[in-house]
Amino acid sequence: MSRQAHYDCVGIGVGPANLSLASLLYRHTDLPNVFMEKRESFGWHDGQQIPGATLQVSILKDLVSLSDPTSPFSFLSYLKDRGRIYHFINAQFSDVPRQEYRDYLEWACLKNENVVFGETVEAVEFDGEFVLRTNRRTVTANNISLGIGNEPWVPAEGRDKLGSGHFHVSDFVERGRDLAGLRVCVVGGGQSGAEAFLDLISRPQDQRPRRVSWVSRRRNFSPIDDSPFTNDYYMPGYSDYFYGLDAETRATFNQQHVLSSDGISEATLREIYQRIYAERFLHGNKDLVALYPNRSVIGVTPGAGGNGEWALSLTNSNHPGVLGQVDADVVVWATGFRTRTPEFMAPLSDRIEWEGDEFRIDRDFAARWDGPPDRGIFVQNAALRQRGLADKNLSLIAWRSQRIVDRLRGVRGDDPDPSFVEWSAKLPLDETAV
Repeated sequence: MSRQAHYDCVGIGVGPANLSLASLLYRHTDLPNVFMEKRESFGWHDGQQIPGATLQVSILKDLVSLSDPTSPFSFLSYLKDRGRIYHFINAQFSDVPRQEYRDYLEWACLKNENVVFGETVEAVEFDGEFVLRTNRRTVTANNISLGIGNEPWVPAEGRDKLGSGHFHVSDFVERGRDLAGLRVCVVGGGQSGAEAFLDLISRPQDQRPRRVSWVSRRRNFSPIDDSPFTNDYYMPGYSDYFYGLDAETRATFNQQHVLSSDGISEATLREIYQRIYAERFLHGNKDLVALYPNRSVIGVTPGAGGNGEWALSLTNSNHPGVLGQVDADVVVWATGFRTRTPEFMAPLSDRIEWEGDEFRIDRDFAARWDGPPDRGIFVQNAALRQRGLADKNLSLIAWRSQRIVDRLRGVRGDDPDPSFVEWSAKLPLDETAV
């Protein structure tokens, strides 16, 4: 590990976002940098690496390719280095296995000596430059990049019950074992919930739960909208346009278009439906599956029979006066993740502007604060309110990282060609009009 005392940029957290920035900075030896991760080794959704799970975005949206296709940290470079590039082509994956992408990220970490593990940032202060105190040393930096990721979120009804037959889907690989003969309820209608549900109903007979229920607040188990014009929401130009909208309009958009990011892949839905068909009509197993869309969990209480049973009270928005109940021995909460404010930023929190629970950022993803303009606090994956659904998606990580790199270098790079769609209200003037 480098003992250098001062850096131009220190990244805190090594998930895909900060790893993208580290990869794009690698060639800029005039900008000394280090990226610190408190874990002892790399991990990316390791608890959700369910067999058959796939990536929901194009593999071209890797760490670097959309900003620097010649980078040695591209996915193609990974395949070539691993000696499997022809095999990958021949495999003709319609969607890239998530395990493959996870291994690619780990490869990029190991390839970059500026990425260090087992170093926890305990406090960040400022005295003309950022002072970072870690469990190993104290370093200073002109800029910092926050990329600590999100934390699993469970609603209040289940939060205090975790560990007693309840767990978040992020722990599914470990906690989802040995469920044979039990009643399992999966709560959450996104891709994670679908993958957990499919895994449970696809297990061999002697390893399968007795009954698997699936509860979702959405009106149906809905597919991701991956159509071309919807994907324009995940282009740099739309991200900048979205940033300029008022807060209420942005919030409404995020709510209305969540399925463009958090819907279920059609391949997963098809496989679930076919599995249910086979169990019910070919194997005569009519009691394996229970599907409850359009329901909200409003209460979780111990079951009447004791023995670790749970009763989930449900409401249906179409029939608000009618309560339902699901009985389960195990509850899997596939209820997403939320941004967390890092404790190590507490010394600076009153110097930073806020937008709700987010740091207010400028167009270069730097927090607005009362410090010098050439000392940046860059924010990765924590500006959903300000940058839209793409902020937490893999689609724009290379572009966002490049914009941060350009800011560090004091240059303005070329953005991609604009969208075919004119999002702005300012229509071009017709020069032929009188």
